[in-house]
Amino acid sequence: MRKTLVGGILLAAALTIPLAAGAQDYPGKQIRIVVPYPSGGGVDVMARIIAEKFREKWGQTVTVENRAGGGGNIGTEYVSKASPDGYTLLFVAPGPMVVNKSLFAKLSFDPDAMAAVSLVAAMTNVLAVHPKVAARSMQELIAYAKANPGRLNYATQGIGSVSHLTAELLQLRTGARIVHVPYKGAAPAIADLIGGHLDMGFLELSVTLSHIRAGKLHALALGAEKRDPLLPDVPTMSELLPGLVFTSWYGMVAPPNTPPAIAEKISAAIAEAIRQPDVAQQLRDRNGEPVGSTPAEMALMMKQERERWGNVIRATGLTAE
Repeated sequence: MRKTLVGGILLAAALTIPLAAGAQDYPGKQIRIVVPYPSGGGVDVMARIIAEKFREKWGQTVTVENRAGGGGNIGTEYVSKASPDGYTLLFVAPGPMVVNKSLFAKLSFDPDAMAAVSLVAAMTNVLAVHPKVAARSMQELIAYAKANPGRLNYATQGIGSVSHLTAELLQLRTGARIVHVPYKGAAPAIADLIGGHLDMGFLELSVTLSHIRAGKLHALALGAEKRDPLLPDVPTMSELLPGLVFTSWYGMVAPPNTPPAIAEKISAAIAEAIRQPDVAQQLRDRNGEPVGSTPAEMALMMKQERERWGNVIRATGLTAE
């Protein structure tokens, strides 16, 4: 909110000069992008794409450093304690920013205090079932799950993931009862799902599309707000249950108290990067959509997501294990 007191206006005006000057000179040295997950995953790959575009744009060394563990909390805590000068950044998925505050009893950082920079990309998720499951629509699946509570199981990338919370929300909305089988990443979940050891999975379309096309899995619903041209006959979950959207996203944040002018300069560089044809193509290859946003837009989105998933966590009594 804007300050209306004269003193506040004068103070803001006085601070504008050094912040603008700092942003004008930024970056003047090496930038480090921390990824709070293992190397090789989708977040890590996208972070390295952005890092390369920063190198091209600014002529500075830009490194990507993986600090995995604790559901993304270890790397996020590290960045939260870094100098707020724009030279240590966090490339992150929803967990640490919008889920973990409600999921964990205590965090060593405050997600609300982190400085939003930009949303980068949104990744389409899909609800897919093994062919052994007779249901060929969301309606049939829900009806079976309600009539046979606990008979079906589903895979996700882990406890507290967007996929897990979406499945819990689906059960809250419909009364269905399905058993959660959490995995550490998508690869082992996909292997067990294709092998018939699982009934269904809430997973990213990028890791399931080839198996859906090969008939090894059946797609029942997409998590996006609108249908995907790659699977035009597959409805969205929100067509059956309005408001039930589960889209994974990647974004950039910075340490608390990072000057807004620096955050905005980094945000503009990200927007420029994801508009480039090669980056857009790499995103499409992963069934992702370039987003781009201002820091303020990202901050608002994260606030809304914290409220949304926090409500699900409290309603179901979920806790981190």
